[in-house]
Amino acid sequence: MINKQFDVIVIGGGHAGIEASLAADRIGCSVLLITMDLNRMGLPSCNPSIGGTAKGHLVKEIDALGGAMGYLADKAGIHFKMLNVSKGPAVWSPRCQIDIDTYPIYAREYLENTNIDLLEATVDEIIINNHTVQGVLLSDGTKIEAQSVVFTPGTFLNGKMFTGWDITFGGRYGEAPANTVSNNLINYGFEVGRLKTGTPPRVYADSIDYSKLTPEPGDDTFKPFSYKSKSISNTINCYITSTNADTHDILRTGFADSPMFKGVIEGLGPRYCPSIEDKISRFGERDAHKIVLEPEGVNTDSVYVNGYSTSLPLDVQIKGLRTIPGLENMRLMRAGYAIEYDYFPSFQLNYTLETKLVQGLYLAGQINGSSGYEEAGGQGLVAGANAALKIKGREPFLLDRSDAYIGVMIDDLVNKSSDEPYRLFTSLAEYRLILRQDNAQYRLYEKAYKSGLIDEARYQSILADINIINDLDSYIKNTKIPYQVLNEYFSAIGETLTEGTMDIYSAVKRGKTKLSELLALAQCDGYSDDIIQQVQINTKYEGYINRQLNEIKYFAENEKKRIPEGFDYNKVQSLSTEARAKLKKIRPTSFGQLSRIPGVSATDLSIIAVYLK
Repeated sequence: MINKQFDVIVIGGGHAGIEASLAADRIGCSVLLITMDLNRMGLPSCNPSIGGTAKGHLVKEIDALGGAMGYLADKAGIHFKMLNVSKGPAVWSPRCQIDIDTYPIYAREYLENTNIDLLEATVDEIIINNHTVQGVLLSDGTKIEAQSVVFTPGTFLNGKMFTGWDITFGGRYGEAPANTVSNNLINYGFEVGRLKTGTPPRVYADSIDYSKLTPEPGDDTFKPFSYKSKSISNTINCYITSTNADTHDILRTGFADSPMFKGVIEGLGPRYCPSIEDKISRFGERDAHKIVLEPEGVNTDSVYVNGYSTSLPLDVQIKGLRTIPGLENMRLMRAGYAIEYDYFPSFQLNYTLETKLVQGLYLAGQINGSSGYEEAGGQGLVAGANAALKIKGREPFLLDRSDAYIGVMIDDLVNKSSDEPYRLFTSLAEYRLILRQDNAQYRLYEKAYKSGLIDEARYQSILADINIINDLDSYIKNTKIPYQVLNEYFSAIGETLTEGTMDIYSAVKRGKTKLSELLALAQCDGYSDDIIQQVQINTKYEGYINRQLNEIKYFAENEKKRIPEGFDYNKVQSLSTEARAKLKKIRPTSFGQLSRIPGVSATDLSIIAVYLK
């Protein structure tokens, strides 16, 4: 039996829905999570992984804000790796393969240990009256009231799947689409579009010739994603192979029957994650493309063929796979397919992810034009938190571009609506040296605590760590090491020798030195690896960090310059036609936001600045 009235209803049990429900629950609202299948909550529709470049930053931020994704990834993880370690710490990104079978089990267990009510059902309509959410109508005619609804449908809105000319309707393999809510929202004035994504084939593990593959093990040491996790372990290897000229020749024979090339698919797919046929078409000069064979779990025979996303006809997919080293005798478990679905361009949202047209309605995940589990989880957390905070009559939970990658993503989505799925990259963050994955909890703890997303114990734990960081920072500035000891160390690592005594702080700034080794020379111990890493990075990159902090001050000043609600851009003379149209559509709330809207020139900014003044 289910109550007929809640503070917040979340529709959809994917990564966005899970984080939205948990955030609203932590803030103290009654929450109902409705999903079509309670046993598939958090199921990875495509790649069985969590994290990656920039995505790992999102997972660490979700964890710092009290979310579940990092913890669930640690529990279900089977192959952990830190990416980009040959580069600077700003772009180090944790990633793990997850067990596709156990992740949904852990997700359900996690949710069942909260106050959240779970309901297996299909929503036919979001009930709206006078541009305000009233609740939802289920397919069996049941009405459930709510003050807020967070809608996280993933790829299920009018979902259509393509393998060659074979078209089926569904939200993902083996699951029905949601076909009514899109029209429901269109009737209230929302603008809708179509996007496309895809997934590779899966092959049977025992049909692979591993002698022809290059193993890719996980890292020997890897820090868990979540502060809640005590340890993690690597239990599988991934394997690397590649396509070749024969593969490409065979796949080209299917181009005439490709739904992507024949215009059967209306929506654009992600440019950064093209299908194998798109790679061959766009990069014809290349004879090979990397393929990574990724086991989908410990107790499954399914292997994900990463790099071979495709919607080509089934027979062409199979012939092409059998030209790849190691897959000559492969048996296909599931064909690759493309999926096209409805999304709602995100200029229709405020930064809280509440829609501008309907009060109490929040959108999160792929419905906003983004892609990826991590992007969805970050949006879900923000949407769920703000739905709850508005009900409680409290200040909204907002993250700026200078606060978090989540803030960068939401700012991009609201201001730069794209006609292809949005994916976050480290290059999109202006302040990425400050927005590192390793310091997420120290960046976000104040806002998390103020909003009720983390509790008192967690808050005090972070404050204690910050005190220790400050203590170590003071120690290295006031502790000197004799030059004879330093020179022996410098000589061993290939650093220039010193002529006099040097404090640890100055020595750390050298390129090849490590703070842990310098502390050992000073016979200082007792600091954890995490604390030492924070102080080392802050010291080595101090000049760059201070420069970005100064840039953030300028950014904050522009964010404080508010634009009056309902400001009439028609009254501003000499604005370009493009700028006027964009500004009337997006309705920026600050001069800073206005300055980041594509199509608004420096001249337009000057005109508006003078007018507002």
